[in-house]
Amino acid sequence: MVIRTRLRAFLLPVLLYAISGSVGGYFVWHAINGERGLKAKEIYLQEIAELQIQSDTMHQELERWQRRVAMMQGDAIDRDLLEEQARITLGWVGKADLTIFLQDVGNKRP
Repeated sequence: MVIRTRLRAFLLPVLLYAISGSVGGYFVWHAINGERGLKAKEIYLQEIAELQIQSDTMHQELERWQRRVAMMQGDAIDRDLLEEQARITLGWVGKADLTIFLQDVGNKRP
């Protein structure tokens, strides 16, 4: 009987420490690698920085288009810009423009 008491006195604390260490390790692992852990925070900060750069680029493009639209509206229409857009849309070429025709490389015959 004495042997079982000593064995129980030794195994019970070891088992308790093993279980509590496993539970603590589980929470530490999730605090670092989990959905809201330290690594996820770094990834989120990197994504925020990339999206901020993309947002700044989009705002610059929006401002550029707003300026172009403003030049074609109202009483003071920019004639050069209007002519450029008409030529692009209709496929026209001006009288003073130099036109160079290039052969299509894909349809080359021997």
